[in-house]
Amino acid sequence: MEEGIKNRIIIILAILTAIFFISTVGSCNNAQQQRLNRDKEMATRLDLEEKMGKFTQEKETIEAKLNSATEELEKEKAAHQVTQKALSQEQLMTQSLKEELEKITKLKETLEEDLKEALITGSSKKSK
Repeated sequence: MEEGIKNRIIIILAILTAIFFISTVGSCNNAQQQRLNRDKEMATRLDLEEKMGKFTQEKETIEAKLNSATEELEKEKAAHQVTQKALSQEQLMTQSLKEELEKITKLKETLEEDLKEALITGSSKKSK
C-alpha cells in the first residue's frame, strides 16, 4: 500500500509540476508579449515626440516669419501714409500754383489789353 501511495504522490507531483511548468511557460510568453508591446509603444511614442518637436520648430519658424512680415507691413503702412501725406501736400501746392498762374495770366492779359489801348490812344494823339 505504501507503494501505491508513493505512486499516487509521484503522479500528483508530476501533474502539479506539469501544471506549474505550463503556467510558467505561459507567464513567460505573456511577459514576452507585454515587453514587445511596450517596446512598440515606446518606439511609437518616440516617433511622435520627434514629429511633435519638428512641428513645434516649424511653428516657431512660421510665427517668427509672420511676426517679421507683420512688422515689415507696419513699416510699409507708415511709409505709405507719409508718402500719401507728402502727395496730398504736393497736390495742394500744385493747385495753389495753378490758381496763382491763372491769376497772373489774367493780370497779364489785362495788362496787354491796357497796353494795346495805351498804344492805340498814344498813336492817335501823335497823329493829330
